[in-house]
Amino acid sequence: MKIGKSGTLLAEIIRAHGGMELWQRYEKVEATIVSGGGLFPLKGVPQSSEPRRMTVWLHEERSSVFPYGAADQRTMFTPERITIEKLDGSVVAERYGPRDSFAGHQMNTPWDALQRAYFNGEALWTYLTTPFLLAMEGVCVEEIEPWREDSEEWRVLRASFPGSIETHCLVQDFYFDEDLRLRRHDYSVNIAGGFAAAQLTSDYVETNGIWLPTKRRAYARGPDQRPIPDLLMVSIDISDVTFS
Repeated sequence: MKIGKSGTLLAEIIRAHGGMELWQRYEKVEATIVSGGGLFPLKGVPQSSEPRRMTVWLHEERSSVFPYGAADQRTMFTPERITIEKLDGSVVAERYGPRDSFAGHQMNTPWDALQRAYFNGEALWTYLTTPFLLAMEGVCVEEIEPWREDSEEWRVLRASFPGSIETHCLVQDFYFDEDLRLRRHDYSVNIAGGFAAAQLTSDYVETNGIWLPTKRRAYARGPDQRPIPDLLMVSIDISDVTFS
């Protein structure tokens, strides 16, 4: 983590979300998610509106969603490997070096089941560990120009991620309001042709002492850097959150 003004802001943001000491006590977070949006039909993998249970490990890049593809199946994501497996651990399908399978992909290139599982795994891991992941080893943050949103001014942290972390892209912007709550998250979806996205976040809740937004709406981002309301790419509603 870069020190100085940006480091001070990040420390304040982390305190506003429950604090690093409390975060370090927990190993994982589980949550119910319902997702949708235009990206999945575009990829040939329409998203069911049925709720699923997401598990994210907090101090290693690892996540799982259940059910996936069948009532007795789940995924298991790490940067090195994505699998679809039975609940007893037997492997249904797997792929090593999963990011390599997206080489040459554009926004409308179809995904297979493992690619969709990979996207879910890296995306939800990023979202459910924010903002604490910004203090992880190898992540550099700097405060850039603030953003005016109607009558509000949001402070913006630009994060540069190391290649060892699988996430949407290496440089991402995180917008925080006067209460240091995350309001927006900008990135490029490299595994889908690198299209620019602006994800709006809201509906904060506190669970086990940790604060997080439970409503996420990712829109295509226009040349004016604003979300395009008619192009909702991904929606995620989060509930029943438990840290353990």
